[in-house]
Amino acid sequence: MKNLILTTAAVALTAGIAMADDSVVRMGTEGAYAPWNFINDAGEVDGFERELGDELCARAELTCEWVTNEWDSIIPNLVSGNYDTIIAGMSITDERDEVIDFTMAYTPADPTSFVALSMDVDPAGGVVAAQTGTIQAAYIADQGWTLVEFATPEETLAAVRGGEADAVFADKSFLAAALEGQEELVMLEQEVSLGAGVGMGIRESDGELRDTFNAAIQSMKDDGSLNELITKWEVASTFE
Repeated sequence: MKNLILTTAAVALTAGIAMADDSVVRMGTEGAYAPWNFINDAGEVDGFERELGDELCARAELTCEWVTNEWDSIIPNLVSGNYDTIIAGMSITDERDEVIDFTMAYTPADPTSFVALSMDVDPAGGVVAAQTGTIQAAYIADQGWTLVEFATPEETLAAVRGGEADAVFADKSFLAAALEGQEELVMLEQEVSLGAGVGMGIRESDGELRDTFNAAIQSMKDDGSLNELITKWEVASTFE
């Protein structure tokens, strides 16, 4: 899944800020990455992670509320106390783990794919759009390919439609959802495996909260309900 590349500014922020209200756990998400998380017609957070988060809170007997935050500042605002968890399709990485803690993975890694206007597009020889601050953007840069970065996932798709880029590089589940009901863009056959599984981000000082969510995630793995949710929302492969 999508991986934020941390900046030194995030590292400088102070950890250890307690929840503003011990009776409420604030669940931070992006709200712009269907089917993982998005804002529905009623203006509410929806998607796989909304359903998952609500179930985890119910099993943990926690009262939870949802907060949205832009992707590029989602870790700093967790550390500074604007919410208590990140549940936003965030892959578990060593780099992030230097600043925050993670629960166990609640999905395996999602393949990363390309979308373009034609199956003939060669990403290596063209301009590739990716969301800024992601491991997808870093991968394209590391390959020495031409990269153009955008603040939001929707802007990357618009760049291809508008001729600013030849292909989008993003999580396959996001791209598959974006292709539904349209015939303009196509999924290329090329796939890349990036990152580890996806987990909840937790402040390093909140070990008890991490352990509480770990127990809830494990219970959903054990009874098969987590795999059912993954299959329902088509966000990744299921756990074996």
